Amino acid sequence: MILRFASFLLSLLVASAVLTGCRHKVTSEQAPPPPVLTQENSAETLSPAQASAPEKIEVPVGAKPIFEETGIASWYGAPYHNRPGSNGEIYNMNAMTAANLTLPLGSIVRVTNLKTNHSAVVRITDRGPFVPGRILDLSLAAAKALDVYIPGTAQVRLEVLRSPVPLDTGGRWAVQIGSFKSEKTAAKLADHLQRRYRTANVLKFKSPIGTWWVRVRVLEDNRQRATTLARETETVEGSVFLVRLD
Repeated sequence: MILRFASFLLSLLVASAVLTGCRHKVTSEQAPPPPVLTQENSAETLSPAQASAPEKIEVPVGAKPIFEETGIASWYGAPYHNRPGSNGEIYNMNAMTAANLTLPLGSIVRVTNLKTNHSAVVRITDRGPFVPGRILDLSLAAAKALDVYIPGTAQVRLEVLRSPVPLDTGGRWAVQIGSFKSEKTAAKLADHLQRRYRTANVLKFKSPIGTWWVRVRVLEDNRQRATTLARETETVEGSVFLVRLD
């Protein structure tokens, strides 16, 4: 009888341990963490100047916009960080800069997130975003200042406060087409466009993220020629963008 009772107590203890262990394995689901930078592109690997607070761009008091546009803004960081931008400078995702397809490089722009009403002033140093329907690609620092970092995109108002050259005249223009997953597809389009537009200079190149692009420099980088070529060009894969080079 004593042995049977001891066996019964031992069984209860084992069952209790199993149930307790099962309760500890039940956990509630948590929201995914915000996007993080890879180690090689984090502030820990940057020089003190790069890792410092975002630059402050001086704007004259009472400056009025000379151009306004509303649309979708996104942001870009790695793997473009520390690579040359369209203006020749090394892109620093911790500086207050942005990319736009057609505004003159060096333009000073005030950007306002229409949802949060937060504003920031940025300098146009690069070309993009090469995604249909978007008007601005912000640096990481600008994206954080404008509440675009976590959601990835936001509806914004863009106001040009200062431009080094006129917005509506002059400029050097080209057409950029992509992106293509296959180099063969990009090469085929480049060959076709070179034969069709014999005075143009057609270049095929690979982006930092591995996709392929085609850029067409029309004769004299003329805006009207580039606009016409962009209107006449269709692709099964990729999109066509009119781009200002300067």
